[in-house]
Amino acid sequence: MPDLRIRRRSRLRRKEVEALSGALTHAFSSIAISGDLAVDYGDYDKTDVYISQGRIIAFKQGDRAFPSLRLIVSNPPASHFLTVDMGAVRFVCNGADVMGPGVVGADADLKPGDAVWIRDEKNLKPLAVAIALVPASEMVRGRGKVAQNLHFVGDRLWSYEG
Repeated sequence: MPDLRIRRRSRLRRKEVEALSGALTHAFSSIAISGDLAVDYGDYDKTDVYISQGRIIAFKQGDRAFPSLRLIVSNPPASHFLTVDMGAVRFVCNGADVMGPGVVGADADLKPGDAVWIRDEKNLKPLAVAIALVPASEMVRGRGKVAQNLHFVGDRLWSYEG
């Protein structure tokens, strides 16, 4: 796999780090970044990424910031989750969107457009970051696509070490 090249890399100011932390806290209530943390901002293939201590900790999709799986693994949120059965794991980890028949559980407060983290039913380990396409009530019994996959274990953002 070719190396991930970050372009236009620059250091964020303390207030910018606090704004990023606020955006991530809005998406996932228990995720926050210390204002004292050195965070760099860069561009990768039309995706804005935030890097700290050699790892991508967040990325932007459009105008919204999402935590990377590395950040979620270090501090799994108690909410905004979507649990998939073990049969769906290999598809989600290859970048597929989440389909209704593979969902076995979801946070009851999810609404369409919310950021979600996908986990497996056996280990409850983070697999992906996605956007909910339907309300939580329709996810478990739903058909078709219920969440759009944005970032998953094994993709280029996950593999970055710089």
